[in-house]
Amino acid sequence: MEDRVFGRRYRATEKVGSGGMAEVYKAVDEVLGRTVAVKVLHPRYATEPNFIARFRQEAQAAANLSHPSIVNIYDWGHDGETYYIVMEYVNGTDLKQVIEEHGALDPMKAAEYGMQVCAALGVAHGYDVIHRDIKPHNVVIMPDGTIKVMDFGIARAGNTTMTQTGSVLGTAQYISPEQAQGRALGPASDLYSLGVTLYELTTGQLPFDSDTPVAVALKQVNEAPVPPRQVRPSIPASLEAVIMKAMRKNPAERYVSAAEMRADLSRVISGAPVDAGAVGAGVAAGMYADQTSVMPAVERAERLNTAQAPQIRPVPTRRGLQPWAWVLIAGVVVMLGLGIALAAGAFGGGSVAVPTVIGMTEEEASATIAAADLRVGTVTTENSDKYELGTIMSQDPGAGGRVDKGSTVNLVVSAGIAQVEVPNVVGMSEADAISTIEQAELGVALPVLREFSKDVPEGTVISSEPLTGIQVPRGSKIVIVVSKGTELLKVPDVVGKKRTDAEMALKDAGFKVKITEAFNETTPEGSVISQDPSSGVSIDTGSTIAIVVSKGPNQVSIPDVTSMTEADATAQLEGLGLVVSVIYQVSPDIDIVINQNPLPGVKAAKGSTIKIYVGKAP
Repeated sequence: MEDRVFGRRYRATEKVGSGGMAEVYKAVDEVLGRTVAVKVLHPRYATEPNFIARFRQEAQAAANLSHPSIVNIYDWGHDGETYYIVMEYVNGTDLKQVIEEHGALDPMKAAEYGMQVCAALGVAHGYDVIHRDIKPHNVVIMPDGTIKVMDFGIARAGNTTMTQTGSVLGTAQYISPEQAQGRALGPASDLYSLGVTLYELTTGQLPFDSDTPVAVALKQVNEAPVPPRQVRPSIPASLEAVIMKAMRKNPAERYVSAAEMRADLSRVISGAPVDAGAVGAGVAAGMYADQTSVMPAVERAERLNTAQAPQIRPVPTRRGLQPWAWVLIAGVVVMLGLGIALAAGAFGGGSVAVPTVIGMTEEEASATIAAADLRVGTVTTENSDKYELGTIMSQDPGAGGRVDKGSTVNLVVSAGIAQVEVPNVVGMSEADAISTIEQAELGVALPVLREFSKDVPEGTVISSEPLTGIQVPRGSKIVIVVSKGTELLKVPDVVGKKRTDAEMALKDAGFKVKITEAFNETTPEGSVISQDPSSGVSIDTGSTIAIVVSKGPNQVSIPDVTSMTEADATAQLEGLGLVVSVIYQVSPDIDIVINQNPLPGVKAAKGSTIKIYVGKAP
């Protein structure tokens, strides 16, 4: 494959998957030497600010979730226009593949997997993160038998959505009724999806399926599932009770938390009674019908069923009535009946109520409109601070009005908060930078960060985050770092210290060190004779301090100059930096050095006086 490196660190080795929004590569972290998975945003989305924001939110939603059953997020970043998320590489088989290859699982094994998923969801829900796409495809079995929950790509963190226009909010066969209807979601929504997953794991088939996602979503809302034991009698009644409770239409009647559902699954495995209670096939349909929020499709079905053909009462016989009168009366009655039937919609005409689709995703809105015998008209997008990205923010005609069947409903889809470009404020004064940021409809994060800098003047912006040119939601806070100027430090006193100690002290204080050596009669060899600048002076951090280290006294070994001529002896001694003093003595060795003091081999400092005794005639 093409040699790709992300963030100058993650080298891709093979492509392992591709989705609607991103591609996934197996890669090697060249810094830590470990195998990772790198999820890369498709290039066609890399210039769309809201898609980039969603991609960033995916990393943030899962980054804080630390649990053995949750895939770890390691890093997030971008190279130019390539955005990526680095995560734990999972080498396993997803449960969907297991079902397709081997059929239904052993019920106890399915319950065990369900317990592990509950443990992972319990951690996520504790951080107010709703997965919203729990299904067998996103649960992977590791070689050691443990599971990993993957793909928080459409997770909701608090009130922040990470869907986009036209996307399927989860997978139709596994979404909860409230998810299908565009209502508020909570932990119970994930538990419903887990109930569907356990249904499929234990029976080998889905509780609801159809040719289109919309048809499946309508079944999730309106129909009760066939109890699992009717499909596979060997499933324990206790496990069936857990599944049926998790799949109740009303979120309030499901498990309160993932921990509560996990406790019941544990009781299933141990053979203890569960708290879910039995849900009989006979009462299930009635129970769910009471809990289901009525959708337009249900309203339409009920209306058409009650709109019976018009009843024409027989006219009492009256004597003396002419035959032509009978014909006239019958015609009037038939026309009246036809008019009533037409108004009631018995022949396909009449009007219908426009349903409300505000707050739904585009796909959910389309399904709701189609179920009301209407059609979707024009679909446009507008920025909105109120409505989440990808949801309907307005409709025309409005909800509640009546229009002819087959009429169109125009929709406006929220493009999320308007994205604005982060301006370049590096090099500006602090006041100018704040003004520029506010003019760009952004804010400055407080307190303003300040750092010393020897290169940037005091009061000038050193850097900003996010980086210049990045698209961010209007109103976002920009972090700026302002220079405090050059940091001045006092020079420590190192005179008299050993060379290594002096060098360490200066470097620890934030200075560079330049060392020279010199002979010195009073300073021991290896110790500092002097420093420049002197101690106590305040100078810029990083400045260079020059120190002179003693080489000890400057001494030479006195040579043997006896038997030399006076001139030769003097020249040799003076050449060594010594001072020569000549003393003449009567001797037959005229002009010859007959003695010296100090004697040869003695050490003497340069400049010392050496006496030589030279012979002369009587």
